[in-house]
Amino acid sequence: MSDVSGRFVVAAAVVAVSLAAAAATAAHDYGDALSKSLLYFEAQRSGRLPYNQRVRWRGHSGLTDGLEQGVDLVGGYYDAGDHVKFGLPMAFTVTLLSWGVLEYGAGVSAAAELAHALQAIKWGTDYFIKAHTAPNELWAQVGDGGSDHYCWQRPEDMTTSRRAYKVDADNPGSEVAAETAAAMAAASLVFRRAGDAHYAHLLLHHAQQLFEFADRYRGRYDESVEVVKSYYPSSSGYQDELLWAALWLHRATGRRDYLEYALANADDFGGTGWAVSEFSWDIKYAGLQVLASELLVEAKERRLRLSPEQRAVVEQLRSKGEYYVCSCMNRNPGGAEHNAGRTPAGLLFIRPWNNLQYASGAAFLLTVYSDVLSALGEPLRCGGDAGDVLAFAKSQADYILGSNPMRTSYLVGYGAAYPRRVHHRAASSASYRHDRDFIGCLQGFDSWYSARRENPHDLVGAVVGGPNGEDVFTDHRGKYMQTEACTYNTAPMVGVFSKLMQLEGQRPQRRRPEEAEPAPAEDL
Repeated sequence: MSDVSGRFVVAAAVVAVSLAAAAATAAHDYGDALSKSLLYFEAQRSGRLPYNQRVRWRGHSGLTDGLEQGVDLVGGYYDAGDHVKFGLPMAFTVTLLSWGVLEYGAGVSAAAELAHALQAIKWGTDYFIKAHTAPNELWAQVGDGGSDHYCWQRPEDMTTSRRAYKVDADNPGSEVAAETAAAMAAASLVFRRAGDAHYAHLLLHHAQQLFEFADRYRGRYDESVEVVKSYYPSSSGYQDELLWAALWLHRATGRRDYLEYALANADDFGGTGWAVSEFSWDIKYAGLQVLASELLVEAKERRLRLSPEQRAVVEQLRSKGEYYVCSCMNRNPGGAEHNAGRTPAGLLFIRPWNNLQYASGAAFLLTVYSDVLSALGEPLRCGGDAGDVLAFAKSQADYILGSNPMRTSYLVGYGAAYPRRVHHRAASSASYRHDRDFIGCLQGFDSWYSARRENPHDLVGAVVGGPNGEDVFTDHRGKYMQTEACTYNTAPMVGVFSKLMQLEGQRPQRRRPEEAEPAPAEDL
């Protein structure tokens, strides 16, 4: 614990109870939060920026990605405050964005944000199409975390390695291939509903090939792409991704062979055995268990036929999904060993590094599961009902938006108080649009990283890592465990904010002109 944190712990604990009570009645503008969340993805874009780019302090970057390997890998997203394009978390981000639009697209449309949501998804899927260069070949990463973290430069000034790394039949990577398949399958549903049948078909074609590749040539991707081990290693292995992708492909195609694959392998792959208290880019079990629970709703509405044996497997998956839900709500019997951690003010707390990724993921899964309970007309087995589950999801969203002891919104740009020194190379440096003087690798540390002043640009819509286990947050670039934001922190909140906006009957407010007006093409 830092010295700064230590001075605030006692104070935070004293006010936690009163502020937690206030949080229950705090009103938030979920439509505004939704709009800002989608804006964030434009700040994370790599490649040649479009004419309607709204985040004007960014410029083109990574325009030679893949050139050394003879492949076009321009585009995609930077995952956080650095400039490596990591395939696994990028694909997970797109899967969750797509899932949120599929479940709560009506709210996204009501907020006049559907076009931006589609653009956010497509920026990722366009890149995946490029990266999938052969049926059994997927480029899984561009850049090297070691050299990248040695420098503090804007993406427009990058001098670090842009070497690309792939997985193939000889060097398999089932996690990244299966997650990319899931992302493209989920996105295909989004674009089919949006009326773009051609693009939806293209995505589905890639998704099916990638799933077959992931399944036929099984292997851990961090053993084939060793440079990823220090940043995004796969602790849960690839079996959760295989089940997850199969369920998404079933949903996208309606083909029973994908459903039969998921249910036949649910036991051997851990789907019916793993009872977990976290959901993340790495550990997908809770997500696939909640996704499988939606099959029961389809069966009840006679849109899906399940044999007695299949229903039994789905019920087992649902049971483990409920374990996760009950763990988040601290209702599993057996005490702390079977329930997720909490801060004194009630935020889910899994681990100190980028903890809000787990809280935002939980908020989304519990929101979806509350709808499952409502549709089935059943209570939560550990006590409570759909309303209780949704209320807890709302409490996590409200905490992120400022109903917390620090009275700080951890969604940048929302409310009056939010992090101003986000650990982000581009946001903390001079705007490339106005100052194109080259920033050297180490120069950036002296000129920008070490500066005590606020970032020159707000990373609007980013969900940062968040407070420590005592609800204390230190707004300092060097506190990267708290102040660095990631795309997969914000992605699940798009669906949550949409649902809450509709639930509260809120009417979206007009965006500020500086956020909505596109930058002139010549300024990019």
